[in-house]
Parts: sequence; structure tokens; C-alpha cells
Amino acid sequence: MNDHPKLHKVLHSVHLWGMAVGLVISGDYFGWNFGWANANFWEFGFAILWIALFYVLFALCFTELAASIPQAGGPSTYAKRALGDSFGFFTGYLVLVEFLLAPPAIASALGGYIHFLFPIIPSFYAGIGMFLLLLLINLTGIKQTARFELFVTIIAVIGLLLYLSLLFPKISFHDIPNYAGLESVSFLSIFTSIPFAIWFFLAVEGVALAAEEVKNPEKDIPKGYIAGIFTLLCLAGMIYVTTASAVNPKEIATIEYPLSYVLHSMYGTESLWPILFTFIGLFGLVASLFGIILGNSRLLYAMSKEGYLPHYLSKLTKGSVVPQNAVITGGVLGIFCMVFLDTAELITISALGACGMYLLCLISYIVLRKKEPNLDRPYKAPVYPLLPVLTILLGMFAFGAFCYAEPMLTICVFVLGIILGIGYKWKQTKGLLS
Repeated sequence: MNDHPKLHKVLHSVHLWGMAVGLVISGDYFGWNFGWANANFWEFGFAILWIALFYVLFALCFTELAASIPQAGGPSTYAKRALGDSFGFFTGYLVLVEFLLAPPAIASALGGYIHFLFPIIPSFYAGIGMFLLLLLINLTGIKQTARFELFVTIIAVIGLLLYLSLLFPKISFHDIPNYAGLESVSFLSIFTSIPFAIWFFLAVEGVALAAEEVKNPEKDIPKGYIAGIFTLLCLAGMIYVTTASAVNPKEIATIEYPLSYVLHSMYGTESLWPILFTFIGLFGLVASLFGIILGNSRLLYAMSKEGYLPHYLSKLTKGSVVPQNAVITGGVLGIFCMVFLDTAELITISALGACGMYLLCLISYIVLRKKEPNLDRPYKAPVYPLLPVLTILLGMFAFGAFCYAEPMLTICVFVLGIILGIGYKWKQTKGLLS
């Protein structure tokens, strides 16, 4: 029995577009470039195309789930309904891995951009400070949060368009083949660069975590989510090609502010353009960090309501109707991870959790089609069952890339999940979560 108020239904499709793009847009500003440490232009390009195809197909299936079952738990709710309680817990755990480790990775890069603008400020402390500030804003309420997210997302998109307009007059697409010929493409390099290709799209599914706060989920979720996916596809393609045309990819394969570095190298230290872009670029990282903090708090809230996590995480504040304990707990865990893991490790583990969750969502999608054929589905994905089966095959390839690239991290993530699952089952039998 729920003895506290419900979440407010105030979001429209434009807010969901803002969330979908905002959750991910930092991936255009940093993170993806680490893939060039493992692959050349063509190899990494093939990895991005593979992942882009996967996300387009996944979006069609996931939209059907989100519109049919508009609950804040998102993936964990779908898995529980289709596959049972244990799968619901483990799917929720994988989403938590993604949404708890992505914020510290973004905060680290945000600190790097601030340090680029103001060298006197250490990047680590700048990142921590911004993390705490955005946690506080998330406590003000969903309506204010969604408006702020939409605002910073629009500014972030403008920043990327500014970057493209500054690069275009100075680049030559004829230089691209010189990085390596197609004959030198290595399947292994494509495979190992996939974790960073995912960063272009990681966390876009977080839109579903706010489903309980959508005014008309049947119409608004498909519109906002699919529009967000295609916006991200266009931005990712343009950023990747133009950046490779401006500098040697290996130059920016290990830095946390690649786009600012590119403009700085092209326009020189005296130009104001790199500084202006970096200032606007902060909005891109703020948009993603802010949106993912929102997403992980709603996930903690929903998993608490389902009984997977302690009850205190699902308590809502009376005035702003915000899961305050979930927001604060997610923030504390994120800062803890930021202290002990570097940016590349945070990106890899976050994407690993996402990839495992995608596969379980797709399996849940197929099972629910058979188990609940009469479920009200305002939106239906086309070409069933070929579409989800093909998407699962693409996702398994990506998941295999993580297992190969980071075997120890993969083992640690899944062992921790098993341990937590055993603990959950034990507490459930003892009645300690109620």
C-alpha cells in the first residue's frame, strides 16, 4: 500500500525529446574519442555504424514497451512483468550500473572543460562541485527539472552546430583516406572500439524512467523518444566525420575535451572561438549529467517501490513531490565512483551495464508479445519478430566486445550483481525490505 503522493504528470513530447537528447549529448562532446586509441578512422567508423543501427532498431522495440507500460521502473518493470522477479531485479541492477557510473564520467569531463577555461581550478574539484550543484537543482521538482533540461539541451545542440560551422571552412575531407586504407581494417580493432561507439547513444533509454510523469504517454513517448534518436544519429555522424577531417584522430584519443582541443589547434591560442565554444560546451555536459541524475533517482525510486531496494528510497517530499532520498543516494554513490575510477573505466562499465540491460529488455519484449497479446499497445514496432531477433544479434555482438575488451571488469560487475541478488532474496524472505 502506497501511503505517500504520486509523481506529477506534467511532461510532454518536447520535454521527452529534450531528455532523450540531453541524456546523451555529452557523448558528442567527449568520451567517444577514446575509441581512436583502439582503432583507426575506418575501423571506429564501422563500429559506430554498427551501434547506430542497433540503437535505431532497439528504439523501435523499446518505444513499444515504454508506451505500453509507462512506469518509472522502465527496464526493470518490463523484465519483472515478462520474466519474473529475479530478472526484474537483475535488469534494474544493470540499469543502475549504467546510470550510477555515467554521471561521474560526465562530471570528470565537465571538470576538464572547466579547467580548460580556468586553468587555476583543478578539474577534479570542478567536476565534484558541478555534480553537487546539479543534485540540488534536481531536488526542486520535475516541472522545473524538465524545463532546465530542455533549456540546457537546446544550448548544447547550438554549441555542436557552432563547432561544425567553425570547422567546415577549414577542413578537407580528402585527408580522411590518408589515415588508413580500407585494406588495413581489422575486425579486432572494430570489436574493441565498440564500448566507446556506444557513448554516442548511451542512456537515451532513460526517457522511460520518467514515464510515470508523462501527461499522455501513449502519444508523447513515441514522438519524443524517436525524434531524440534521430537527432542524435545526425549529430554523431557529423561530429565524427568533421573532427577526423580536422585533426589526426590519434591526437585526441586520450583527452577529455577533444572538441575544444580541435578548435584550439585550428584557430590558435589568441582566438576567442575555442573559449566561446568551450563555454557553450559546458551546457552539453550539464544536460547529460543533469538528465542522468534525474534518471537514476527515478530508477532507485521505482526499484524501491517494487521492493528491490530499501523503502526509504521511494519516499517523496511533500512540496516538490521529488524522491529526495533517491536523488541524494545516487549522487553520493556517483561521487564515490568518481574518486576511485578513471573516466575510461567509468565509460566502459557504464556501457557494459547498458548493453546487458538492452538484451534483457529485448527478450522481455518478445516474451510480453506472447504472454500478453491483448496488452494495450498504442505503438507497435514493425516487422515482428524479425526486428527484435535481429536487434538481439547486434546487441550480443556488442556485449561480446565488452567481455573481450574488459574481462575482469565484466566479471566484477556480474559477480557483484549476483551477490546483491542473493542479498535481496535473503532480505525478501526475512521481510527486511518492507
